[in-house]
Amino acid sequence: MTAGSDLPAGELSAWLLRMRAVLAGQGEADVPCGDCCACCATSHFVHIGPDEERTVAVIPRELLFPAPGLPAGNVLLGYDEQGRCPMLAADGRCSIYAARPLTCRTYDCRVFAAAGTAADNEVITRQARRWKFSHPAQDDCDRHAAVRAAARFVRERAECFPGGRAPRDPVSVALLAVKVYDVFLAPGAEAGAAGRPWSDLEVAKAIVEANDRFEVARAAAPASYGAVRQDEPDG
Repeated sequence: MTAGSDLPAGELSAWLLRMRAVLAGQGEADVPCGDCCACCATSHFVHIGPDEERTVAVIPRELLFPAPGLPAGNVLLGYDEQGRCPMLAADGRCSIYAARPLTCRTYDCRVFAAAGTAADNEVITRQARRWKFSHPAQDDCDRHAAVRAAARFVRERAECFPGGRAPRDPVSVALLAVKVYDVFLAPGAEAGAAGRPWSDLEVAKAIVEANDRFEVARAAAPASYGAVRQDEPDG
């Protein structure tokens, strides 16, 4: 892989459908990382939930510590003095790939390219900017524009969201945009029921409602993360 060269991210609509399924607990992200391990080597803490027994079982206990502000059983995996995940092998491959945390299974840096946002780390941002989605149909263009509009609104109009419900960190902003982009496809975003454009407060309300609907549907559907595929490689 040539440093700085564009990377094919796939068709926008197909990726968006899969990413929304991943966020809904149906499957895992399938990122063509190649030899890149930026997300594993940029000083990030990895959350591991209380139901991830298989993951916890393969990580040395001394590498885990309680996740601040979360219920007992939620832990974090830190990083070494070089900012690398301690479970990375010398060759840059994950040594616990078959049992890697759910956080890793659902992470897809293409979300930053889709949302037109920077990551919280320059190395990841540079990598994410290499992804180029294809737009074989007008629908792909419309959906991509809607995702970017959603991310831009959340970033620039945070004060319009009640009770501080607008996320601030780049990952959460981009993921929210993926979940609620259809708000910006709706005719009401341009002209509401009264024949006028929605106000910023009305758009924010529509985003909150769309996210709530997504989360209700996610909670009602059985997650499909549990079983690791028998043919899944170890790294």
